[in-house]
Amino acid sequence: MLIAHVIRDKGATVHTLSVNATLQQAAQELFDKKVGALVVLDGDGELVGVFSERDLVREIAQRGTVALTQEVGAAMTRNVVTAHPDETVDDCLGRMTDRRVRHLPVLEEVRLIGIISIGDLVKHRIAVAEAEAAAMQAYIAAQ
Repeated sequence: MLIAHVIRDKGATVHTLSVNATLQQAAQELFDKKVGALVVLDGDGELVGVFSERDLVREIAQRGTVALTQEVGAAMTRNVVTAHPDETVDDCLGRMTDRRVRHLPVLEEVRLIGIISIGDLVKHRIAVAEAEAAAMQAYIAAQ
């Protein structure tokens, strides 16, 4: 199963945020969009980071509520781990585990075409396993 299939099934919507947004604005977006991470773009619309719930919690734990006034650019994850649509689900699950990240922006060349979460990939793996089990049951029942 390829990442392109996951993006096709879940949709290519990517919730983004400006590097200059405040942590308060980021927290509101995370809540409003019901997502765990936002892709951070610079003024030219280029990917410069990912801001996650984990980043938000870290900043508030370290600085208190005053952190909510700082810009996302100071708190986001800058070394973004990404995926390509031609990669397999298993490859990306391994990368997420090794790098300890829960979200991968999906890039085709340099163009952002989607984002996947570990939950999206686990859901896909479960669906494949269930389909294989159903096919096996049907095969056995036909014998």
